[in-house]
Amino acid sequence: MFKKSLGELAGTFILVFIGCSSVAISTLGLGLVSLFEVALVWGIGVALAIYSVRKFCPAHLNPAVSLALFIEKKIEASTLLLFILFQFIGAVLAGSSVYLIFNSHIIEFELINDISRGNPDSRLSARMFGEFYKTGNWFGKSGDLINAMYGEMKGTFVLVFVILIIGKSRRKIGNIAPLLIGLTITLLILWIAPITQGGFNPARDFGPRLVAYFGGWKESAFPPISFSFFTVYILSPLLGGVLASFVFTFYRRLISRYKIK
Repeated sequence: MFKKSLGELAGTFILVFIGCSSVAISTLGLGLVSLFEVALVWGIGVALAIYSVRKFCPAHLNPAVSLALFIEKKIEASTLLLFILFQFIGAVLAGSSVYLIFNSHIIEFELINDISRGNPDSRLSARMFGEFYKTGNWFGKSGDLINAMYGEMKGTFVLVFVILIIGKSRRKIGNIAPLLIGLTITLLILWIAPITQGGFNPARDFGPRLVAYFGGWKESAFPPISFSFFTVYILSPLLGGVLASFVFTFYRRLISRYKIK
């Protein structure tokens, strides 16, 4: 089980490092000028992460996926907690790596744009770590919190439901399964990112966000509405994963009944 947990850590690290690096490159003007390019890199990162670790762990790489599979009775409660812990550690290590690699570029970006790290305007650079949902002026207090929660929940629902479907059909799908999951991530980011930046993964968001907090951004590493980071980027994806599990169970029963008839 420890080996599997280390696999979850390594896979989450790869996923978050590649993904957050793509956001950093785009934000800092180093490349990846379009949302499609960033979304594609995220999708490739997810696929590579799964390919890298799937032989010695389930490659959930996401607490919402692990929770859904716990509800499906595929893993035990102790395994769920262990996987979530190691996924979070992997995300923190990835966020720290992004910080160390890009910090000199971030400092230059802040100087050019007259940004003081730790002030509210520094969310412009903090968003390469944790995510921020769209508001009237992107970071203002008039943000539609409910709409952001719904966006993250429905995005995670689609992602987890696709993963469950692929898991059921993995013998037929074979080695292209990680590519299909990566493509799903790409499409979901194109759909949801204009509203929430497209997280769908509590570890991916909270790990790098903590790195930003201790890296000097402090409270500006979090959305302006208190605890909205929790409701939008942790609670909503978990609820989306739970809903996907229930819907998948209903879907599986319908398929089973149809085959019997």
